Amino acid sequence: LPALLSPPDAEKTPGYWNKGARRRLELALALQPAAQRAKNIILFMGDGMGLSTMSAARIYKGQLAGGTGEESVLAMETFPHMALAKTYTIDRQVPDSAGTGTAYLCGVKANAKTLGLSGAAVYGKCRTTFGNEVDSVLHRARLAGKSVGIVTTTRVQHASPGAAYAHSASRSWYADANMPREALRDGCKDIAQQLVHNTDINVILGGGRMYMTPRGTPDPEYPEDPDQNGTRKDGRDLIAEWLSAKQGARYVWDKKGLDAVKEDSVSHLMGLFEPKDMRYELNRNTSTDPSIVEMTEKAIRILHRNPNGFFLFVEDDHIPCAGGRIDHGHHSGRAKQALMEAVMLDRAVARAGELTSPADTLTVVTADHSHVFTFGGSTPRGNSIFG
Repeated sequence: LPALLSPPDAEKTPGYWNKGARRRLELALALQPAAQRAKNIILFMGDGMGLSTMSAARIYKGQLAGGTGEESVLAMETFPHMALAKTYTIDRQVPDSAGTGTAYLCGVKANAKTLGLSGAAVYGKCRTTFGNEVDSVLHRARLAGKSVGIVTTTRVQHASPGAAYAHSASRSWYADANMPREALRDGCKDIAQQLVHNTDINVILGGGRMYMTPRGTPDPEYPEDPDQNGTRKDGRDLIAEWLSAKQGARYVWDKKGLDAVKEDSVSHLMGLFEPKDMRYELNRNTSTDPSIVEMTEKAIRILHRNPNGFFLFVEDDHIPCAGGRIDHGHHSGRAKQALMEAVMLDRAVARAGELTSPADTLTVVTADHSHVFTFGGSTPRGNSIFG
């Protein structure tokens, strides 16, 4: 395939590179350690967003803007500090999104497929839950009087957001209908139920409507499709339970409802925009479903009103793996879907930077694992990243 564009002529002069190197050195030398304590924390997590995905996303971002792409810079790459993390779980060389979620949200490595539990818990064994629960940073922030929120492009009961509030021997126990009889008999609670009752979460935005309502409840968006109906066997309407337990709480299920929410009039907002996971950005209905950028902005505007500060977890699981949409895209071998999700996560990072100040807000961008994703060969500069 021919290159899209030829490299800029300026790059052919040594001065161009020397000047850039000098500027970066001066910025590094001028960097001062932060003297004050952050009041707010935003943790962005690109599910499956390894280094090769970031490289490709950077190029894709530049090509979307009409450039050759390689010289582009992601918003997350402008941060002053970068580090690498090892992502194995106690029992797996290559981890899943539940074990890793427990690690970066609760601070302890755990077993694969378990949520909010130490390594003493055994996957799928309900009884090993009790006494092995570990608390997340979201839970601790709430206890400290901060407002807290979750934004995800998957179902809000999924592994990555689930680690912020749930203690479950299985990441798959979304609703009681997904649990074995033995686990219910032994007293374990499904993840949707824990979402509503474990920690007082101010903002919950993502997918996952079907796990919240009784079996047979028609979905508001797809009432004619029985596959999208509620799945709960216990007859509980967890959305109604959540609303009645909070003053100033609102529930919305489409973009119109989200846009209509006045940030200064609600203390609690739940937005569930799909029965299961939200759609990939490239397939998103822009009139009915909000983007990750729009959800992030709404969350920050609501949480920001707490003088004690806030903690916000933002996940895009459609990157190249199985957590968010980045991850899901990689799982399915859909490079374009995965990379667009990574670009969208980066846009959310940029928007959060515009809405907050580094003087009082610590923003961290990370991934929970990488994907078997690579691009190679002697491709010419500016070659389509999908070429």
